[in-house]
Amino acid sequence: MRVSGQVQGVGFRPFVYNLARRLELAGTVANSAYGVDIWLEGEARQLMQFQRLLALEAPPMALIEQLKSEAVTPQGYTDFSISQTQQGVLTVGATPDAAVCRDCLHELFDITNRRYHYPFINCTHCGPRYSIIRALPYDRQSTTMADFRLCDACEAEYCSPNDRRFHAQPNACAQCGPQLSFADASGQLQADDPLSAAARLIEQGLIVAVKGIGGFHLLCDARNPAAIERLRQRKSRPVKPFAVLGLNPPSLAAIVQLNEAREQRLQAQDAPIVLCPATSKLSAGIAPGLAWCGVMLPHTPIHYLLLHRLCAEPQGQAWLTQAQPPLLIMTSANRRGNPLITDNQQAMVELQGIADGFVLHNRNIHTRCDDSVVHGLSDDMPLIRRGRGLAPQVIRLPQSGPSTLAVGAFFKNTLCITQGDRAYVSQYIGDLDNPDCCQALATLAQHLMQLLEITPQQVVCDLHPDFYSSRFARQYAQQQGIPLFTVQHHHAHLAAVMAEHRVCEPVLGLALDGFGLGVDHQLWGGELLRIDGHQYTRLGHLPEQHLPGGDRAASEPWRSAAAVLYQLQRTEEITQRFHQPAAVTVTQMLQRQFNCPLTSSAGRLFDAVASLLGICHDNSFEADAAMQLEARAYRYLQNHPWPELPPLIDFTAAGEPLLLRLLATLADAQDAGWGAALFHRQLIDGLTHWMIRHQPETRLPVVLAGGCFLNQLLRQGLTEQLQQAGLTVYSAKLLPCNDAGISLGQAQIAQLLANSNNNEQRVAKGLFQCV
Repeated sequence: MRVSGQVQGVGFRPFVYNLARRLELAGTVANSAYGVDIWLEGEARQLMQFQRLLALEAPPMALIEQLKSEAVTPQGYTDFSISQTQQGVLTVGATPDAAVCRDCLHELFDITNRRYHYPFINCTHCGPRYSIIRALPYDRQSTTMADFRLCDACEAEYCSPNDRRFHAQPNACAQCGPQLSFADASGQLQADDPLSAAARLIEQGLIVAVKGIGGFHLLCDARNPAAIERLRQRKSRPVKPFAVLGLNPPSLAAIVQLNEAREQRLQAQDAPIVLCPATSKLSAGIAPGLAWCGVMLPHTPIHYLLLHRLCAEPQGQAWLTQAQPPLLIMTSANRRGNPLITDNQQAMVELQGIADGFVLHNRNIHTRCDDSVVHGLSDDMPLIRRGRGLAPQVIRLPQSGPSTLAVGAFFKNTLCITQGDRAYVSQYIGDLDNPDCCQALATLAQHLMQLLEITPQQVVCDLHPDFYSSRFARQYAQQQGIPLFTVQHHHAHLAAVMAEHRVCEPVLGLALDGFGLGVDHQLWGGELLRIDGHQYTRLGHLPEQHLPGGDRAASEPWRSAAAVLYQLQRTEEITQRFHQPAAVTVTQMLQRQFNCPLTSSAGRLFDAVASLLGICHDNSFEADAAMQLEARAYRYLQNHPWPELPPLIDFTAAGEPLLLRLLATLADAQDAGWGAALFHRQLIDGLTHWMIRHQPETRLPVVLAGGCFLNQLLRQGLTEQLQQAGLTVYSAKLLPCNDAGISLGQAQIAQLLANSNNNEQRVAKGLFQCV
């Protein structure tokens, strides 16, 4: 019998080997370009048992996507073996990095184990994967571990079928593997024990840069307000929230509210940052103005060993499950807006003046990966950022199509590359207003194409021509002589959700975000679309508002609030409410309609309300005002019911929503918490009514997409009301709902359009098509 399967993960061949030996089957197993190929010979009963146990007992890092079995002519095998990797067209992806497993953690603190306190302990169930892979299929010589030759003891483990490290490609120990080192603030290497030196600096209230799996982090004492303020000043990050690292859930319970679901998510293999409701014991400087805090558990042996030093080096294993006092700020090591740093020398140069010491190691990081972030305030815990432990994940599209390179949008950029019906979405890259992030996009595109051995047959980008990603796509298409497609931003948002849920039927889609260029060259951002295949119809949009100063309004919410006051014919209040130096100028701009473009942006609506209520007048980072508005409503609702007022959103005869009555009420609100909760309640009710009014007689499924749906009050409230109305609702699960999902949506639409063109025999090389 031959069994072939598409399997993502590691440890699968050793698992197959041991299972076959246990069942006394003969044959061979090998990695192949399409996954795993197994040849088996034995009794029919044993072969049936093998297929059943293959799925039931698969190792934790193995994801079986598809299995096929067929009868073949016996080859006369007398034993079972692992064969060399077979070549061919690659159809299997790279495996994400995984947090240190329980078995390795036990060995790490077992004084009798030869890997006692070794910072790079790993096995087939855990450790670095995607971040160290140079090429596929996944073998040691194709990783950055090729620089380290296995010692005799590690070689014996690697070759022993009964060992947990059988064919564990990053396998190593203190005799043959990577090593830690420590450098002071000037970058000079020191002879001190690296982790003890780092612990001393942290205890002194200073800042340490630590190299992990996907890149460097900056760490300081989360219980020391002066240390937190020092980090904020040095990193030029005045209010953007930090994440907190604790040893275990009991250690984090002092600062956030945990439940079983949040604890399980924290302890998953991807070990993400999980946003949890904050307690009163959370230091005010960690997440200013917010009602939640991002927390995480250690994901590498290095972090466990550092916490061990900070806990005064307790003996045994019991301390690992007990609440421990050390809590550390854990934030990406980069200067504002730059990509995550992965290189030792680069870290010591670029972080001078920020870090007081550096914990380094000599295992190279081939591909950077920021921490993944999950929203723990919702039961289904949607993604906010997809990075370490989750990328690159394969998403099966509802159709096959030409190999496509999709380059995403401007903010929260990601890439997507497809082969057949398989879409590989990259980790978070960053915002493309930074030259280093632009370079990272180009570098990662090349890396993914080489890693996955995919040559794109077409390229797709955002409709906006001036994004760096759009310019990159045009240049690449011209160089390769392949078609370029452009896709409208909100169409791509909705298509991404449809792709991951494999929805092919027509849908009614609501896209709410900051902005995206519309086909009419206006700034869209609150769109009701009907999607049918690669086509869409704009059914309606949120009422347009002025943006005094254009893009400037995105960073200064008070400008959007001023535009609302102007619409309400309360222009004289602008200078009374806002004491910014430009308030008089903005008033004149509105009166003269000078540099005040219109937008239907939901993001700017949230900004305007936050400023009208006095919650936030200036965005220190993207969505600052919107997050503070949600947090104020969330805190209000912890102690009060939803505000109940008659509907304050009206509708035109054509079914368009009108918000002026609601905005006028909010402008006069005396209690910001009540006002924030009222805004959410009325908006949820109004959007529900709007979508139901546009439903045809045959009810369509509903898709919710766009960055505004990171707001969990909005997302959950709208979903519940639409479901109560009998509608099927889809929202992002595998990818974030913000612009990080745009690349998947672009790829989906480009495939559909190419298939349509091919059917009509109208596609040609170099053709520029606009969707």
